[in-house]
Amino acid sequence: MKYDLDKLMEERNLDAILVTGPAQHNPAMVYLTGGGHMTNADLIKVRGADPVLYYNPMEREEAAASGLKTKNLVDFNWKELMKQAGGDSNKAKALRYLKMFEEHGITAGRISVYGQGEVGSSYAVLSALQTAAPGLEIVGEDGQNSLMLTAMATKDRDEIERIRKMGKITTAVVGQVADFLSSHTAKNDVLVKADGNPLTVGEVKGKINLWLAEKGVENPHGTIFAIGRDAGIPHSTGTPADVMALGKTIVFDIYPCEAGGGYHYDFTRTWCLGYAPDEVLALYEDVFDVYQKVMGELKVNALFKDYQATACELFEAQGHATIKEDPSVQEGYVHSLGHGLGLHVHEAPWSGSTASKEDILAPGSVVTIEPGLYYPSTGMGCRLEDSVAVMPDGSFEILADYPLDLILPVNG
Repeated sequence: MKYDLDKLMEERNLDAILVTGPAQHNPAMVYLTGGGHMTNADLIKVRGADPVLYYNPMEREEAAASGLKTKNLVDFNWKELMKQAGGDSNKAKALRYLKMFEEHGITAGRISVYGQGEVGSSYAVLSALQTAAPGLEIVGEDGQNSLMLTAMATKDRDEIERIRKMGKITTAVVGQVADFLSSHTAKNDVLVKADGNPLTVGEVKGKINLWLAEKGVENPHGTIFAIGRDAGIPHSTGTPADVMALGKTIVFDIYPCEAGGGYHYDFTRTWCLGYAPDEVLALYEDVFDVYQKVMGELKVNALFKDYQATACELFEAQGHATIKEDPSVQEGYVHSLGHGLGLHVHEAPWSGSTASKEDILAPGSVVTIEPGLYYPSTGMGCRLEDSVAVMPDGSFEILADYPLDLILPVNG
């Protein structure tokens, strides 16, 4: 949580952190400022001190709304900085950062950097800063276990409630999609519209985006809505021209966020329109069995990766290949069981091959549980996913309930 930042900085021997970039769709900045319409800001937090937000004067009120101590970037004479930098804007920005850190009493020490920006320019500025201040060490971190992701791995009640609210919006849209599909008539084993033309994946995804927007949330990463063979490839987003055919698996994975790049939800169901062939029903029952068993075994403070091992063992007992026995497997169980969820769709704690002893199901964690099986060679795939919070009392709670039914009825 945020109040852990000073402790984590001390453990990692960090004297300060720098967060840069916009305050929208920039998780580290959103985390520390609460978001807002700031197109390009800088935030410095020195260990043991409150953060200071440096803002563009046109966005002074947005900066003030953060509740943080703020400072106007025009207080640093850009014309003079450019003169000192010989006209090099990247060097001028580095000199400005140097002055910012000097204001905080930081002339030497270890600094970790977060945020978003153009990679080449960011590299040039940080390199120039390192040259201008040899006593400052710009620290790179393991992307999966950075200071910020470690802090974000546990949420307070407000954060959990925001994710829950996103879950209720998400499942409401999923219900609209189910009703929309079921309202269509089937003709020659394909859903058709009033004009007699087939309903397509692209048209369904258009409705998904519309209904999310009407509820005031965003869908910046798109949606997985994949049918048939595409459903057998875990991250295939679906082919827009594919028609809504009966009896084929549809993997519907939806992960929208609060407006401005806030907290996400992550949710998957697998559907068949009208009916499910025997081989699809068998595949679904295998995934459902693993989903139920894993959900029933979750324990507070357990290693998340232990449940990935459990999922692999259960799928192998059913006769499916898994990445435990062969990391390169392309059919069967081919991914990890889940991941943390928050300002990123994917964040700590982790359950996959790179997970560590730090990746535990601690109180305040919000994680996805999403076992799946994939057989593109036979044109089918199945995944079931819910987002689960570990509550302060150690109980586990699905943040938005929705039926796990496989078959969606259709007219005709």
